[in-house]
Amino acid sequence: MIQVWGRKSSSNVQAVMWCLAELQQPVERYDVGHKYGGNNTPEFLAMNPNGLVPVLKDGDKPPLFEAGAIVRYLANRYGNDDFWPQDLDARTQVDMWAEWAKLTVSLSFTKPVFWPLVRVPEAERDLSALNLAIDNLTKVLMIADNRLQQHDYLVGNHLTMADIQLGNLLYRYYSLDMPRADLPGLQRYYQRLGQREAYRQHVMVSYDELKYSPS
Repeated sequence: MIQVWGRKSSSNVQAVMWCLAELQQPVERYDVGHKYGGNNTPEFLAMNPNGLVPVLKDGDKPPLFEAGAIVRYLANRYGNDDFWPQDLDARTQVDMWAEWAKLTVSLSFTKPVFWPLVRVPEAERDLSALNLAIDNLTKVLMIADNRLQQHDYLVGNHLTMADIQLGNLLYRYYSLDMPRADLPGLQRYYQRLGQREAYRQHVMVSYDELKYSPS
């Protein structure tokens, strides 16, 4: 049995859980981190000395941390040829776009845009920095939009590991109260992902518990 430690409101946990669901792998998840705690215990730190979620354990194999490494492990172990191609050149393309989404898109969105909108009171936001960050994010997403006007998914017409890394950010992007450019390819892609049960179950998850709440 696969086990995952991490709260369902974590975007990195969502990527892992969505990947597992798409690959039809049964899993038991434990709420850890944020308000649930449990990530600073000796037992958890023995699995991930960083004290961060997610952590995955597949049977009697050593525990894994870092969401990107976990998703790649799952793709290698359980993915079919559409999701994680056997052909090296095709696989490299999927891996390249997965890394792009995990690094370039995520770094342009999560810290400079998502957290200021979710955790900082409106009156205290640095609007100049926020607007600049949104402009930078738009330039990055235009790259995805261009590709998604050519085919259904980020790397062709089948869901791949690259879509796990890009798509897990889009529910937050489209549900935040923020200006968004007209990106028709990306919009259709998000709607297409929203038709997948695994995506609705594991990614379209409330992040209310992360929002700023005056004490």
